[in-house]
Amino acid sequence: MAVFCTRVPHRLQLVRCFVDARIKWVREPYLDIAVEREKNLKQILSLKNQIVSSPSNSLPLSSLSPLKTHFNLYTSASRIFQQYPSIFSIFQPSPSLPLHVKLTPQAMAVHKEELAIHSSLSHRNDAVNRLAKLLMLTKAGRLPLHIIDKFKFDLGLPSNYVTFLLSDYPEYFQICESGNETLVLELVSWRKELAISEMEKKASVFGNGEVKKGAPLRFSMKLPNGFDLEKKVRNWVDTWQDLPYISPYENAFHLGPKSDQAEKWTVAVLHELLWLLVSKKTEAKNVLGLGEYLGFGNRFKKALVHFPGIFYVSNKIRTQTVVLKEAYRKDFLVEKHPLMGMRFRYIHLMNKAEEYRKTDGVLAFRRKRKVMASADKREVTKEDKDMEGNEDLNQLSDSEPKHLSDDDGEILKTQVINT
Repeated sequence: MAVFCTRVPHRLQLVRCFVDARIKWVREPYLDIAVEREKNLKQILSLKNQIVSSPSNSLPLSSLSPLKTHFNLYTSASRIFQQYPSIFSIFQPSPSLPLHVKLTPQAMAVHKEELAIHSSLSHRNDAVNRLAKLLMLTKAGRLPLHIIDKFKFDLGLPSNYVTFLLSDYPEYFQICESGNETLVLELVSWRKELAISEMEKKASVFGNGEVKKGAPLRFSMKLPNGFDLEKKVRNWVDTWQDLPYISPYENAFHLGPKSDQAEKWTVAVLHELLWLLVSKKTEAKNVLGLGEYLGFGNRFKKALVHFPGIFYVSNKIRTQTVVLKEAYRKDFLVEKHPLMGMRFRYIHLMNKAEEYRKTDGVLAFRRKRKVMASADKREVTKEDKDMEGNEDLNQLSDSEPKHLSDDDGEILKTQVINT
């Protein structure tokens, strides 16, 4: 597939205009709540999909035990089934057979509604377009299937998307084998009608017409209450925002990697990537891994920490999650995809199981109220700790998320924008 490249005039290849400016990282409790709400959801749905893939909609417990590593389970499958009796039901088909597991009637009802969404023509076309746009963000219009697999949950693809979806769209995709025997998904041809970013769509709506190429589109910046940029940083951000917007579907790797213009293009690619996802967030390791594969090196990492008004990195649920801030109002999505509605239904069932297990329901309710109140005041409570308890995130001056650590000594609390 041809590489589509748009050259930017040399005069626009600007270098950084100041040094030693510091940008402070601030915890955002509402976005942490949005991330923590989905704790264990991905693993629960992976097990659910494995169970319903059987013709009998049930599986022996012994067949699911080896899947702990494959599904990145936080404990054994049998223990998860015991923890969530509102979703999973353990039974013995007959005295001569081993224990099996199936979905409860409530969980099966939600699954059938979810399957109806995946099967609808509108959603299938939407999922195909999302996947095609992801491939179009690459230089060659292709990605290894193992990289796509890391994003399939966030893209809203069905677990069996290769057979369930791709086979019905041969005019869009083809699967080939690369030199090292890795299977890759390739776009059959460039789809010009999809090469419009979300930024350009919004600008065309507000501008009542097509956006002129190279227009200085400005990213939405949502800084936390009480957050104050140093004056020289604020001046630089204003200048940076007024630089020409280069579409993420264009190839601008010819720009100097340390230039402001190149950084704005990098932010555009990250912004579009996150907007393609149904939850507008994904694990940081997925983002950084894709950036490495695409040839951005550590530029994705630097963009995440240089622009806390655009992106937020949460340390909740035993990982790091990159959130597109403009897509959220407090802890809820501004635009909710139908699949997110289904996921909230599963979360409701999961929470019912939590309520059954806990005897301190009143204390849990008070804890939630306290966290929400602190979110309005931008305070950090004792509960705002890393889920693994490895570091107290109140002590930001001494903490640094492991996945975003830099060899050059950049830290997340005080990031230095340098040349």
